[in-house]
Amino acid sequence: MSKRVFLIVLDSVGIGEAPDAADFGDVGSHTVYAASTDEHFYMPHMQKLGFFAIDGNRVHERHEWAKKQITPAGAVMRMQESSRGKDTTIGHWEIAGIISPKAMPTFPNGFPKDLIHSLESETGRKVLCNMPYSGTEVIEKYGKEHMETGNIIVYTSADSVLQIAAHEDIIPVEELYKICETARRLCQGPYAVGRVIARPFIGTPGHFTRTSRRHDFSLTPPRDTMLDNIKNAGQDVLAVGKINDIFAGKGVTKMTRTEDNEDGINKTLAYMDEDFHGLCFINLVDFDMKYGHRNDVPGYAAALSYFDKRLPEIMAKLRPEDILMITADHGCDPSTPSTDHSREYTPLVIAGEPVLPDTNLGTRPTFADIGTTICDYLKVPQKLDGTSFLKNILK
Repeated sequence: MSKRVFLIVLDSVGIGEAPDAADFGDVGSHTVYAASTDEHFYMPHMQKLGFFAIDGNRVHERHEWAKKQITPAGAVMRMQESSRGKDTTIGHWEIAGIISPKAMPTFPNGFPKDLIHSLESETGRKVLCNMPYSGTEVIEKYGKEHMETGNIIVYTSADSVLQIAAHEDIIPVEELYKICETARRLCQGPYAVGRVIARPFIGTPGHFTRTSRRHDFSLTPPRDTMLDNIKNAGQDVLAVGKINDIFAGKGVTKMTRTEDNEDGINKTLAYMDEDFHGLCFINLVDFDMKYGHRNDVPGYAAALSYFDKRLPEIMAKLRPEDILMITADHGCDPSTPSTDHSREYTPLVIAGEPVLPDTNLGTRPTFADIGTTICDYLKVPQKLDGTSFLKNILK
């Protein structure tokens, strides 16, 4: 029977400040706890797997259901990021076995004039903004001028990103993607941001809305990840959501994009019905994009509760040799003044028939242990940065 691993990244679902949180301005951050301050937060199925038995993970005392003593049905641990960053690209690369000792460049004062000049020259469109901004606020401020002039809205954040926003009626999405491809080509060397992101939007001034046709143009990983190792071994690597974008398509054998968490879960369930041997790698982005960055505590709580509600459907489709892993790539505490990612521990919950229940491995020193363990389970040769914990979680 084929072995399959389903690795779900709950984008930004951190579980408490990392030891070096002060270096990133994130002391006191705890994304899950912040979401749990909302009265409607409810994750009983994740609790049964051991989610709240993970060191440092906690919920607000109002939740009586979370106080119930249970024997976890899965194996759990918390992961400490070793890379010098707290963004999506570095987090996912580390999960896949590459530790990044050097942070990717950020531009707190906007991008240099020579880069902007090159972008304007090659695209034929002038640039608006060129400053760090919230994605929703930047289109409210510059959207009207963009519609009147056709100039592109270029902005960044505390992360290593160059984002380009454009109204779909002014610049068709395919043209926006080509503009971003140009920006990706220009953003090399000292300007090598982790991602160039297309941010299409619709609507009228005062009523703009970003659409689901966002597209990330990432740097190519500097060396082979677990995805390459699995693919090179003749096995399958199925990518759901922005996984294909994060790895610049490298190591992926089949992919599907998603509109939101609901769509991502539905497409994961569809892949679970397929016969394949290898990895299905899923990113559920709503936690981060829709709620963390917008400091929306109730929204974040609702998104976590929704995932938990759908979890039994995922569990029901696991085959005898399947393993399910649920983790995160960084934090994004929606209760802090910052709207940026937060440097936090991340959870790892592992379930499936092969998994030893009621197992807590404490704290692992790097996300890269995940990729190494997956390759170990699939019997795939690898030279990744992590250490396998497979023997500690199997029955």
